[in-house]
Order: sequence, then structure tokens, then C-alpha cells
Amino acid sequence: MTETKDLRKRYNEEVVNTLMEKFGYKNRHQVPKLNKIVINMGMGEHSHNSKMVDLLVKQLTKIAGQKAVITRAKKSIASYKLREGMAVGATVTLRQERMYDFLQKLNAVVLPRIRDFRGISNKSFDGRGNYTFGLKEQSLFPEIGYDEIDAVQGMDISIVTTANTDDEARALLTELGVPFRK
Repeated sequence: MTETKDLRKRYNEEVVNTLMEKFGYKNRHQVPKLNKIVINMGMGEHSHNSKMVDLLVKQLTKIAGQKAVITRAKKSIASYKLREGMAVGATVTLRQERMYDFLQKLNAVVLPRIRDFRGISNKSFDGRGNYTFGLKEQSLFPEIGYDEIDAVQGMDISIVTTANTDDEARALLTELGVPFRK
């Protein structure tokens, strides 16, 4: 809990002032801030096995610290052996305290556990100030033990900000400690 308050406190005391100087904002409310973090895990070939779906949803719930919602297929696609209403993924949207807590854990614990880690790509911005990247396995998170993993499953993490441009969002995330590749 203390890290969350430290990250939010650091944002309010240091990051806001730094970004106001860098971009020439006249008002504190113009400074971009984090809006939400969305974690999405697709089930892939595991969507046919309901026990595996339940296991992956439990793991995503542990990782996020918040209940994961199962996303279901909207229509049937025969070539993928997909029926309407089948589980195709799970998603979690984090805001406020949990968002800052997750970002702190991501920066300090999860990303350094990646083998040969040199930073995350700085080319994954969407043009509107949001950043999305993927992780190849859930075992990078300390909540998931190696004995709990029946199948390696990746996930996408989207960091949504109020920034208008990618440069503003990159500066915000850099100031919050996200390790970008040099």
C-alpha cells in the first residue's frame, strides 16, 4: 500500500511540475495523468476446456487484485470451431489505487524478471496517448507459482492516459518509472 501512495504522491509533487515545465502547461489540470490500465488475456485453444478457462480467470484475478470478467464470442465462426457465447478471453480494468499499485508492481518486479530485458518498446503508442504491450507468460508475476501453471498464457496490458499526443504520454510514463528501451 505504501508504494501506491508513494507513486501517486510522486505524481502530484514531482511529475506534474516536471511535465508543466517541459510542455509549458499553464494549469495543473492540463497535465496528462493515468486514466486506467486494462489487462486482457485471450484463451486461444483453451476456450474449449471450461476448467482451463476457470483456472486462467483465477490467475488473472490474482495478478490484477480484482475479479476478472470473462469475454464471450458474439457470433459463431465454424472455421475456428467457435460457438456463440463461448469464453474467448478475460479482462480486468484497473482504476485509482489498484491502477497505481499494479503499475508499481509492473515496474519494480515483473518487467525486470523478463529474460534479457533491456526495456519495453517505445513504438507501441496508438497516436492518442495510450500505450499497449504484451507479456508472453503469466509466470512473471510473483502471485503465480510455477506449480499453478498448466498452460503458458500471454496477456496484453493497455495503459490509458489523458495525454493528447504520444510524446506527452511517453514523458508521463517515463516519469512514473516505466522502463523504455533506449
